[in-house]
Amino acid sequence: MSDKPPAKRSPPCRRKIIVGSIVLLVVIALALSLGLGLGLTLGRDDGGDGDGEEPTLSPLPSPNNTLSWVPKVNDTWQIILSHPPLVSDSVTPDVSIFDIDLFDSPASTIAQLHKLGKKVICYFSAGSYENWRPDAKDFKNDDLGNNLDDWPGEKWINLNSKNVREIMKKRVEMAKQKGCDGVDPDNVDGYENDNGVGLTINDSIEYIRYLSMVTSPLNLTLGLKNAKGIISAVLPLVSFSVNEQCAQYNECNDFQPFIAAGKPVFHIEYPGGEGDISQQIQTYGFGEDTKKKTCTSEGSNGFSTVLKKMNLDGWVEYCNGGIEATSVDEATGGHD
Repeated sequence: MSDKPPAKRSPPCRRKIIVGSIVLLVVIALALSLGLGLGLTLGRDDGGDGDGEEPTLSPLPSPNNTLSWVPKVNDTWQIILSHPPLVSDSVTPDVSIFDIDLFDSPASTIAQLHKLGKKVICYFSAGSYENWRPDAKDFKNDDLGNNLDDWPGEKWINLNSKNVREIMKKRVEMAKQKGCDGVDPDNVDGYENDNGVGLTINDSIEYIRYLSMVTSPLNLTLGLKNAKGIISAVLPLVSFSVNEQCAQYNECNDFQPFIAAGKPVFHIEYPGGEGDISQQIQTYGFGEDTKKKTCTSEGSNGFSTVLKKMNLDGWVEYCNGGIEATSVDEATGGHD
């Protein structure tokens, strides 16, 4: 699913500097003298990006265990979320990794991809309620926030909810049972949006910490979907990035810390926009100017870039000009 339009940043709060400074000094003095753990983190923004400034975030400690598989920079991949891929004795394209829907894809499909030497990353929405999912009934009313713009049937969810975390734990366990090698948890960037449940940057950081605690013991590789504002904090916990539209929004440099850490950025662009693309483009690909802008965007060096339709079906174009179409089971899924 594509990145939601980011919420507009509010102008910086105008506070009475003198009074605010005195109050802050008194609080810090009391905390230091009494040894109270007030949770103050100087230089860190606990309220998201609403003050118009980027927070300073310290890296969290890495998990203790070693995963049996982590993807590498420049690994080739395909992502299909509209319907599960149809896999027999071969599969198109011949890439290293397939990112597919956790719920819609049967274990037999994942097993067949493994037989063909492919790794499988399983997608699920970790930060939204989707009314068509089989576990939708498990969410409580208090878990649900505002609707996701332009995504009917989806609502932001409270990442701090014990019930929400239990639902996500079961989803991760499903990924393990189906044989997934890793997970691609979407919509962990509710802090950037009008989420309706008061989510902040720190809530997303703690949520990724929780997902790491759940995936790591199961030997599942964890990725970060978009959420550029928390990269510096959670980079030690995740093994790859799935980014959407950083070239379009001139944000690719924000994801270079993954490459510097030896972790891949699986990068998706949608040059055709929200509508379907023409048959000519599906046959011959996007124009050279479009591919140049997409594939050589500033900061995208080392990215594993794919050009896709917004519905994330089996069609894909690569930066080398290759065009492929994975066969899919159109009788399953279709809720993209």
